Amino acid sequence: MRNYRHIEVRPIAGALGAEIHGVDMARDLDAEVVGEVRQALLDHLVIFLREQNVTPHQQLAFARKFGEPIEYPQLKGLPESPMITPVVKLEHERNNFGGIWHSDTTYLPIPPMGSMLLAREVPPVGGDTMFANQYLAYEALSDGLKKTLDGLIGVSSSFKADVTKTREDALKQAGAGATPKKLEAEHPIVRTHPETGRRALYTSVAHTAHIKGWTEKESLALLEFLWEHQTRPEFTCRFPWRVGSLAFWDNRCAMHYPINDYHGFRRVMHRITLAGDRPR
Repeated sequence: MRNYRHIEVRPIAGALGAEIHGVDMARDLDAEVVGEVRQALLDHLVIFLREQNVTPHQQLAFARKFGEPIEYPQLKGLPESPMITPVVKLEHERNNFGGIWHSDTTYLPIPPMGSMLLAREVPPVGGDTMFANQYLAYEALSDGLKKTLDGLIGVSSSFKADVTKTREDALKQAGAGATPKKLEAEHPIVRTHPETGRRALYTSVAHTAHIKGWTEKESLALLEFLWEHQTRPEFTCRFPWRVGSLAFWDNRCAMHYPINDYHGFRRVMHRITLAGDRPR
C-alpha cells in the first residue's frame, strides 16, 4: 500500500476504486496534493471525492489541474461552460445516457484520458455506477489468448445499436439542433498504458463493431467472450452517488456502467472529459 502524505486514500473494493479525503475542489490545491491525487488515480483507476460544493467554473478549474478539458462530440455543454456536459435523466424518461459497459468515446482517433462526473441531483435510491479493471481482465487471460490478441485492431463505431439507444432521451432533451455524429476509429484490442506501462483490454460491447480485417460474424465469438470476461464481478467496484460526489476515472484502463434502476426520478450529473493520447 502506497503512503500518501497530503491526502487520505481509502480503497472501496479489491479490484479498483478509492475514496479520497482531504481534498476540497473549491480551493487552489498545492502541486503536492495534485500530484498525490493523480498518483491515486493511477494506483486505483477510479477515485471518488465526497461533499464537493463547487460551481461549474470551480469544477473546470479542478479538472484543468489533471489535463486538457475537451468537448463531448455527441451533446452540447452548459451555455456558461461548454466543456461541461450535463448528463440528465428526467422523471419520465426510460433510457439513461451511456447505460452500457464502455470506455468513453473510443470511436475517436484520440480517445480521452479520463472523465470526471459530479453529482448535482440524484434519486433517493439507485443510479449507482459500476467500474471494471481492464488490467486485471487482461492479466487473467491465458497466455495463448494473449498471443492471439497481440496485434489485433478493434474498429470502434459511435453507431452501434445498443449504445445509440442510450442517447435517445438525451438527444430529445437537447432539441432539434442535437444530431448524433457517425464516428469511427481503430485501436488495439490490448493497449499499453502510457504512464504505468501495464497492458489492458481496450474493447467494449458499446463501441467495438468488429476486428479489423475480420467480418462482424467472424469477430463476434471472440469479442463476446472478451465483453463477458471484462466485467466479471471480481474485476469491478460499485459506487453509490450522493449530491456533491465526484468520480474521476482513467479511460485507458477502466470501463464503467451507469445502472438504470431509478425510473420516475431525476438524475443530473456534470461531466468533464480530459484529452488523451493515441492508444498503442
